[in-house]
Amino acid sequence: MDADRIKEKLGLLADAAKYDISCSSSGSKRDNRNGGLGTTEGMGICHSFTEDGRCVSLLKLLLTNYCIYDCAYCVTRRSNDVKRVAFTVAEVVELTMSFYRRNYIEGLFLSSGIFKSPDATMERLVRVARTLRQQHRFNGYIHLKTIPGASEELIAEAGRWADRLSVNIELPTEQSLQALAPEKKYVDIEVPMELIRDQAEAAREEGKVLRRAPVFAPAGQTTQLIVGATPESDRHILALTDKLYRDYNLKRVYFSGYVPIPNADARINQVTAPPLMREHRLYQSDWLMRYYGFDATEIAPPDAPDLPLDIDPKLAWGLRNRDLFPVDVNAAEYELLLRVPGVGVRSAQRIVAARRTARLTYDHLRKLGVVMKRARYFLVADGPVQENHALDTVTLRRRLLALDSGARQALRQSQLTLF
Repeated sequence: MDADRIKEKLGLLADAAKYDISCSSSGSKRDNRNGGLGTTEGMGICHSFTEDGRCVSLLKLLLTNYCIYDCAYCVTRRSNDVKRVAFTVAEVVELTMSFYRRNYIEGLFLSSGIFKSPDATMERLVRVARTLRQQHRFNGYIHLKTIPGASEELIAEAGRWADRLSVNIELPTEQSLQALAPEKKYVDIEVPMELIRDQAEAAREEGKVLRRAPVFAPAGQTTQLIVGATPESDRHILALTDKLYRDYNLKRVYFSGYVPIPNADARINQVTAPPLMREHRLYQSDWLMRYYGFDATEIAPPDAPDLPLDIDPKLAWGLRNRDLFPVDVNAAEYELLLRVPGVGVRSAQRIVAARRTARLTYDHLRKLGVVMKRARYFLVADGPVQENHALDTVTLRRRLLALDSGARQALRQSQLTLF
């Protein structure tokens, strides 16, 4: 390969790929008993963190930044004046193997602009994965972007070679999609999601009967939602997120705060910086729905459709539902303990286990991992009452904000002393 030409392509196509964040590398366990290269098990996937906090563990590339679509939010849109380049299948394969042998990566995340047609693009993505698996016996992690509008046959083959597939839904409503990406349709996104769901379920059922049944995208599928490019509320985004989990059995919905791109399209909301705190609150809300039993409508009710940015969504829910507190940790159900601000999944499990043998005190709770500076306003344990639970909500909110502000200041001060 021409080293200078490849270096130029790598710089352009790796940079363009940074806008797609739906590339978690967890959830797969690919057999490596044939003596091939790579692994997806345990600590075999190494994680690095970019300046904005995103987790990167894969060689993350676009196959090409040529695109027949003109999506307003996309840096590779047809009308954008950027230099266009493309990798060949052989170049991506060689780069992946070269980077792996140097221990730079443990896998590949491959997406692409749409050149010629969805099928033409998807065929090349599949060919990269197939070549790595068959010719190079590469058993590392592979995540392929599924191209909306591609044939069922190509998507089915992609699932044979890839650990994870993703179809980006991009925008929260059909209306927004039509406004900013008029050549795309929701149905073209939903159909491959359904196919991946059904194929994965069929493979799991076959695996229960046949020991060596072929797997299909064993790490499941993900999607990405762009936040801030269109005016939808957090309530709408969370409702859609919940629907995607229920209807398509997604492993993750990734939220991407819209990053202003060079030569921004006039059709899109003009923002000066990505809404990273809003993105963070949506991730916290997603966690509450998946692991804490919260419903989307509880986190963002009709009278508060957008998440507060100064406090986390669990605390915001607690302040809106003061009538449920304080909770007696020695008697409350596990599901209610999970809703106490400052009590996590692990500490709630420890509370339930520990109270079988003894009545719990506030000191016990600290040792069990409860964040008492927050939780003490929402629970009671054996021993003298430590806080006034009758504080009005405004005062309590102000006090908790002051505590958080003080903790952040102390952390900054401790970091300064390290230098």
